[in-house]
Amino acid sequence: MSDQEFPGWHGTTIIGVRKGGRVVVAGDGQVSLGQTVIKGTARKVRRLAPGGHEVVCGFAGSTADAFTLLERLEGKLEKSPGQLQRACVDLAKDWRTDKYLQKLEAMLIVTDGRELYVITGAGDVLEPEHDIAAIGSGGNFALAAARGLYDYEEDAEKIARRAMAIASDICVYTNGKLTVETISA
Repeated sequence: MSDQEFPGWHGTTIIGVRKGGRVVVAGDGQVSLGQTVIKGTARKVRRLAPGGHEVVCGFAGSTADAFTLLERLEGKLEKSPGQLQRACVDLAKDWRTDKYLQKLEAMLIVTDGRELYVITGAGDVLEPEHDIAAIGSGGNFALAAARGLYDYEEDAEKIARRAMAIASDICVYTNGKLTVETISA
């Protein structure tokens, strides 16, 4: 669907930072339709516990699409308890090959405290090189800020919060109302 047919949902910045035996996933709360802010307090970071194994997920893109993907991921994790990488790869395979799922427009950051992945509809399961993953309209701003802070700040949550503050100052589709979830290895 083109922007002429539908102005499109913009917004969201999600960041995952792994440092000191923990991973922090933070996401802003802004949902925009075209140039209008529809909601400022959306919760785009969630904690899942399929089969007793906690996983933290952040999503960017269509909310309904992201929830569909989170449900599928939860199912994959129930079939492969404690095997985050396998569940993510299985989800990416389905997302890439299933005609219904192919139309979903979202991206995910997923972590169990040990592993950190970005999952895309192109079939990618990416593990970030520098222990930082970021997605969404302000993702590159948050990523750059976190990379700059990483060697000078010991606390993963402080890095994530400061990077999100910088992204929200730059990206008009990102606000400073954060949801932050922390998970340890």
